Amino acid sequence: MTTTAPISRDDGGALLRELTDAPALTVYRSLASSPKGLTEAEAADRLRRHGDNVVETRPEAGFAARAAAAVRSPFVALLSALAGVFVVVGDARGAVTVAVVVVLSIALRSWQHLRSDRAARALQSRVRTTASVRRRAEAGHAPLDREVPVEDLVPGDVVVLGPGDVVPADVRVVSSHGLKVDQAGLSGESLPVDKRPPSASEPRRRRAARAGLFGAPSLCFTGTSVVAGTATAVVVFTGRETCFGALAAEADRTRPESSFDRGVRAVGWTLMRFTLVMVPIVLAVNGAVTGDWAQAALFAAAVAVGLTPEMLPVVVTGNLVRGASRLARRQVVVTRLNAIQDLGAMDVLCVDKTGTLTEDRAVFAHSVDADGRVCEDAAEYAWLAVRFQDAPHNRLDEAVAAQLAEPGAELLADALYGKVDEIGFDPARRLSTVVFQREDEHLLITKGDPDEVLRRCTHLRRGEDAVELDRTGRLRSRDVVRAHAQRGMRVLAVAARRLPARPGPYDETDELALTLVGFVGFVDPVRESAAEAVRALSRHGVAVTIVTGDNEHAAARVAQQVGVPPGEVVPGRDVEAADDAALRRMVARTTVFAEVTPAHKTRIVAALRARGHVVGVIGDGVNDAPALRVADVGIAAERATGAAKRAADLLLTDSDLAVVARGVVEGRRTLGNTLKYVKITAASNFGNVLTVLAASVFLPFLPMLPIQLVVQNLLYDAAQLVLPHDRVDADYLRAPRRWDTAGLAGFMLLFGPLSSVFDLATFAVLWWPFGAGGDPALFQTGWFVEGLLSQVLVVLVLRTRGAPLRGNPPARPVVLAAAAVAAVGLLLPFTPPAGLLHLRPLPASYLIWLVVALTAYGVAAQLVKTRAARRRVVWP
Repeated sequence: MTTTAPISRDDGGALLRELTDAPALTVYRSLASSPKGLTEAEAADRLRRHGDNVVETRPEAGFAARAAAAVRSPFVALLSALAGVFVVVGDARGAVTVAVVVVLSIALRSWQHLRSDRAARALQSRVRTTASVRRRAEAGHAPLDREVPVEDLVPGDVVVLGPGDVVPADVRVVSSHGLKVDQAGLSGESLPVDKRPPSASEPRRRRAARAGLFGAPSLCFTGTSVVAGTATAVVVFTGRETCFGALAAEADRTRPESSFDRGVRAVGWTLMRFTLVMVPIVLAVNGAVTGDWAQAALFAAAVAVGLTPEMLPVVVTGNLVRGASRLARRQVVVTRLNAIQDLGAMDVLCVDKTGTLTEDRAVFAHSVDADGRVCEDAAEYAWLAVRFQDAPHNRLDEAVAAQLAEPGAELLADALYGKVDEIGFDPARRLSTVVFQREDEHLLITKGDPDEVLRRCTHLRRGEDAVELDRTGRLRSRDVVRAHAQRGMRVLAVAARRLPARPGPYDETDELALTLVGFVGFVDPVRESAAEAVRALSRHGVAVTIVTGDNEHAAARVAQQVGVPPGEVVPGRDVEAADDAALRRMVARTTVFAEVTPAHKTRIVAALRARGHVVGVIGDGVNDAPALRVADVGIAAERATGAAKRAADLLLTDSDLAVVARGVVEGRRTLGNTLKYVKITAASNFGNVLTVLAASVFLPFLPMLPIQLVVQNLLYDAAQLVLPHDRVDADYLRAPRRWDTAGLAGFMLLFGPLSSVFDLATFAVLWWPFGAGGDPALFQTGWFVEGLLSQVLVVLVLRTRGAPLRGNPPARPVVLAAAAVAAVGLLLPFTPPAGLLHLRPLPASYLIWLVVALTAYGVAAQLVKTRAARRRVVWP
């Protein structure tokens, strides 16, 4: 039994770098393992010490945790303070009423979060997988390869990898044959990469030049997948200690404050400041004038009630729930409810090139000769090699086979050619060769990396002749390859050699003295909808920034195709060298970043936010999790890794960028309908407070009791619960929108005094014509009804920038709800509950005044709104 203890991960990156180029014996010794694998006893002991090989996800939050998150809303704190005021003044009914509203708001928000989380977890569900591991029953016994659950892997285990396998841990390759791994989810590379153990013949300076751990050919990482070839590898890290786990941990960190969070906090503090200013003024003025401080305290309580939009949390949450439902029909699942309004405020969207703007596949583009002239010879030779190739096909092979296969071509090829041998793809050579029998000679066809193929060529093909490949020809051929790269294309070089027929196998020494036939070009097609989606986002004030791991030429080419002005393409090395201040200047002048790492992407997003932008990020790999977490809006596609989904706020069931463009409009509609309520309600409540302040000087009693104010506000708010169904002005949807504190204060100061003027006129009518000065109940009932009807009316007037009934009329549910609440307000004084609220029936003649006052108020509000709109006041 091995006695050396495996190295613990104090610095995982350092250990992986140490093992990258180490001999296999050193790797086994460092991990206290052997080529025969661990014994079952050793594996069980390490499993106890290291834990299961799982990247733990957060458990589903219970109702208590969700409720605690909802309680942290500033509006809930505002209402809780209001309930405290009722307790202090001894109004139990008012305290209970507000408490019910708070509980309703918390329950509604918690229920929606629960529903969203369950939908997201359904998208993230994964099947249980196993790994092929070499284990021994006891020391001295023969090793046996067997399947074990991935969760049971431990450091030091020897695993066997094959095509289709998902790499189960961070491993060091000790032997391989044609191993190709797709690690796009970690590194962002669009094509599979070659993996192999280090070669003693490879210059050490070449190995040292590789960029980062992901570029090390001898390392494979958790969550990547084997595309082709086989390998034996040793497990270095498992679970949370893997690179995948370290990146996934970013998904569980507390996200920075978003645009919505900042806006809601600012609005909450604005309302609090109005309350903190007005309440002491009313208390001091009324107490000094009347000398009755108990009465003054009741007036102050009425002011606090009047300023507080009691149903604000419920209305905001109702708007968000409605928005989430509409987004779900548009193929967007919301996992963080507030992100809907952040989506409406977004003005920069960072996207990866591969899979979002492009289709993430290779498609045959054309075939050219060594001089760059269109010629089908290279494509035909490549197709012939693919047709008889036994090794697994890569993306380029599949593209050749799909594009060039013609009816009867395979039968003709089988009749004309007989396969003799194959030299499989080797990551060190980066090419493969197939040998055919054609009459009395052998035809050797080699395809692969242009640099490697050109290095083995001595001639090039011009027409039917083979001419010597001199220095000029090599430079011209390399220019052809470079031109393709600058157009964002992948290039496959094809060469051939004719040999006399001979027995025996072929090997790498035969891949010399080749004749260059030409090059085959491939593209990753841009999605048909990508350009229109970019234009749609631009029309709505959202700039697209491309942040990709691909090279500069490919990134610039795709940017031009989809309509993103590339300007100065910034490579990741420049991002690495820039400090935070320089990076903030950099993001202001460019829209395309290429060859970036996950750390670069996160810094770019942070720099954009530091410049005041509301930033969205689309990502699908675990490498995107940190950036998704830092962004105001993190967006992940359905095919994204679990870590990306956990970090994201929105999950797309379709990767099409057009879905995001539609989601932006929906986010703005939700925000617009929310702000209608916030602004109009705050203005109406502020008008009530001004009225109470004036009344506190002249009236010997409260113009309306605190409980009456609460019920009036609740009835008004009930009518506003249908605002999520309302229409929004078209011009409002064309630009990013945020919670605007300055706009809120201006709106309150503009329309609050206007409503107060008509309230005071109502006071005068009640005091003199109706003689309510000696009947406080009649006076309070009269203002209760007039105040409720005027608030319901002004919503219909102020909900749109234009005329109330033309251009953008209110939705039917809004009109019906307003009519229903108005009817309840008129009838309530004549019902049994009126006694509980200290209300009494109104004289029929008072209805005449209501018609006159409401008509005049509606006209005045429209005139003031029209004047304000000419001054470009943002609406709603």
